[in-house]
Amino acid sequence: MTETEETPFRPEEYSDEYWMRFAIEEAEKAEAIGEVPIGAIVVKNNEIIGRGHNLRETTHDSTAHAEMIAIRQASEKLGAWRLLDCRLYVTLEPCPMCAGAMVQCRLPVVIYGTTDPKAGCAGTLMNLLQESRFNHRTEVIANVLQEECSSLLSNFFRRLRRK
Repeated sequence: MTETEETPFRPEEYSDEYWMRFAIEEAEKAEAIGEVPIGAIVVKNNEIIGRGHNLRETTHDSTAHAEMIAIRQASEKLGAWRLLDCRLYVTLEPCPMCAGAMVQCRLPVVIYGTTDPKAGCAGTLMNLLQESRFNHRTEVIANVLQEECSSLLSNFFRRLRRK
């Protein structure tokens, strides 16, 4: 290979940090429209098959969380409710509703950016994703790009309090 040729695509080199940056982009979309900046993506075979950002205020729908939107989009793309062999990246630890949806769709892995001390159900308040009484458990990887994800939220709420 000469110096001018591009390096071939090698998906195994993409890290959790790489994918979390796409979830952060989704969070920034939410912030741009006045929503709490939380973003999520679903990845299968190194391709994003679902994207979502918070739309609760915009849609007046309490279920319009980033994760729920990304899960719905991924399911539509696959034509299946089971998200086997997928990974979900989200900037904030999932709440009880989203964690429940992740168990229900048989998601094997969830990677989140920062903990949620008020509603976190991937280990902070409880761990619904790994509850042994359920028929499915989801692996949890926490604190990926934690500072960036946390700063998005703290800066958003700081600006909101100033208003």
